[in-house]
Amino acid sequence: MKVLIIHTAFIGDIALSTPLLKRVKEVYPEAKITYVTTPVGASLLRNNPDITEIIEYDKRGQHSGLKGILELGRRLRYENFNLVLTPHRYLRSSFLSWLTRSPKRVGYDIASGAIFFNKKIKYDKSKHEVEKLLSFLGEIPENPREKYPIELYPSQKDIKKIDEIWNENNLNDKKDIIAIAPGSKWFTKKWPLEYFNKVIDLLLKDNKKIIVIGGRDEMLLNIEQADKVIDLRGKTTLLELAEVLKRSKVVLTNDSSPIHIASAFKDTHIVAIFGPTVKKFGFFPWSLNSEVLENKELECRPCAIHGGDKCPKGHFKCMLSITPEEVYKKVVQSLKED
Repeated sequence: MKVLIIHTAFIGDIALSTPLLKRVKEVYPEAKITYVTTPVGASLLRNNPDITEIIEYDKRGQHSGLKGILELGRRLRYENFNLVLTPHRYLRSSFLSWLTRSPKRVGYDIASGAIFFNKKIKYDKSKHEVEKLLSFLGEIPENPREKYPIELYPSQKDIKKIDEIWNENNLNDKKDIIAIAPGSKWFTKKWPLEYFNKVIDLLLKDNKKIIVIGGRDEMLLNIEQADKVIDLRGKTTLLELAEVLKRSKVVLTNDSSPIHIASAFKDTHIVAIFGPTVKKFGFFPWSLNSEVLENKELECRPCAIHGGDKCPKGHFKCMLSITPEEVYKKVVQSLKED
């Protein structure tokens, strides 16, 4: 049995797809799974024992344009896949599925290019994203959040690098370690930076160890107490970041990919701040050891599934009304939980 998964979405989406891998192996124990994703997505999936091969779909480079997707489609067609699962809802992915000529091509009924699938799955907005993905293989099993965890696999090299960071900074006691992710691709998903700085200041006064995480874009954010925190922004790969989050007691983050990466580790407590987005979109933390802070009283929420460049109403109350003091108290409370 040869199974192909095509998913070229954001980092968080790729993390959320790992329970699907386990489900495929459960339904088809002898399956060989090939996963087509972006180069960044591939870096997160490395070392996963359920994946036979990862193929990088560089849609802005090697595989750009019609010529690139046709070349990749030709390569995939030669593999003679028995089953193709396409969670990504965009036209290029749907078309790539069709190019494989697999006898069974499964995708969402609302996907652009759904005509290229010969089996369509209802996109149930009421379900968490992981549950939606599990539905590709039939009825969703009971207790999916317990039975189908997110799974990421840092290598020994990744672990060694984080060991060195831990030793250099005397990070011996997990219960005092907080990872903070102040960034997001979308402006309206960012809790104000001055609020993050206030929380960092309060936690440092409690002698907590603060690790600031994020990509290179987040390096531009001004962390006022930069000399007193461990700043790993732009300094880790995604799997190294996963190892950092595994060793942290609490992860404080906006509605962004660290939510989903941290969800792979049951002993890490996630405190997620949601402004323009809401849990019903299906992208809240999959981990049971988590909670979402949000202003449920605002009638203007949600305003966009991915956030935006500015508040449509001009007041940004969804974020401004969540105070640093409230978040600080929640983080401290989380530090005390087992």
